[in-house]
Amino acid sequence: MQKTMERTIEKEQSASTLATDLKYLFKGPVLVANVLPVFAGFWLAIYFYGGTFAEYISLFFLTMVGSTLLMAGALTLNNWYEVDLDRVMKRTQQRPTVTGNISMVNILKIGIGLSVVGFLMLYAATPSAAIYGFVGWFTYVVLYTMWSKRKYTLNTVIGSVSGAVTPLIGWAAVGPSYHMVPIVLAIVLFIWQMPHTFAIAIKKVDEYRAAGVAMLPVVKGIPMTKRQSIVYTACLLPLPFFLAAFGTGFIFLITVMNIGFFVLAVAGLFMKDDFKWAHWMFLYSVNYMTIFFMSMILMTTSIL
Repeated sequence: MQKTMERTIEKEQSASTLATDLKYLFKGPVLVANVLPVFAGFWLAIYFYGGTFAEYISLFFLTMVGSTLLMAGALTLNNWYEVDLDRVMKRTQQRPTVTGNISMVNILKIGIGLSVVGFLMLYAATPSAAIYGFVGWFTYVVLYTMWSKRKYTLNTVIGSVSGAVTPLIGWAAVGPSYHMVPIVLAIVLFIWQMPHTFAIAIKKVDEYRAAGVAMLPVVKGIPMTKRQSIVYTACLLPLPFFLAAFGTGFIFLITVMNIGFFVLAVAGLFMKDDFKWAHWMFLYSVNYMTIFFMSMILMTTSIL
C-alpha cells in the first residue's frame, strides 16, 4: 500500500516538474501575450465581415491551436539557441536548457516539431494565415534570435515585427487582411513593444551586459533608452483615431491610456531611480495591451 502511494507521489512530482519545465521552455507569459492578439484578430474579422462565431468553430480551432504551436516552437528554438546566454542571466536559470531537465537534442526536436505542425495547421486554416505565421516565426527565430540580438541594438525593432503580425494571423484566417483594423493593430503592437522591451532591458541591464546582449541600455545607456521610450509612446497617440469603427468611447479610453503612457515615459527623465521607473513602465505596458484588446473584444460581442 505504501509503495503504491510512493509511486503515485513520484508520478505527480514528475508530472509537476515536466509541466513547470514546459512552461519555462515555452515562456508561458510571452506565449499567452502573443496568442491574445491572434484571438482578437480572428474575433474582429468575424465582426467586420459578418457572421457568427459558431460558424467559424472549426477554423477557430485550426487558427488558435496552429498559431499557439508555431509560437511555442519559435520560443523553444529561441531557448535552444540562447542556452549560453541563459546560463549567465539570473532570470533564465529555471529554463530546462539550463537545468538539463530536458536534453538539448529533445528541445531542438520539440522546437522543430511544434513549428512544423503549427505551420501546417495554419495552412489548413488559410494560406495567408500561414504566411503571416511564417513571417513571425522567421523574424523571431532567424532575424532576431540568430542574427541581431547579440550584435545590434536594432534587435528590438526586428523582434517587434514578429509580435506585430499576430493579429494579422487571426484576421487572415477569416478574410482579407488589407483592412484598416488589422493594419492599425499591427502598427500598435509594433510600436508598443519598443517601450515595453526597453523597460525589461533596463530592469535587467546588468544581466544583459554580463551576457553580452546588445540591448539599447547596454550599448547606448539608460538615458538614451528613456528618450526613445518617449518617442515611441508619442507615436501611439494618433492611432486610436484610425479605429473610429469601435466608437467614441473606445477612442477616449485608448487616448487616455496613451497619454498616461506618454506622461510616464516623460517622467523617466526626472526620476532618479531608473529601475523603479522601468518597473512602472513594464506594468503599465502589460496592462495597456490587455485593456486595449479586451475592450475591442467586449465591444463586438454581437457575433456570439
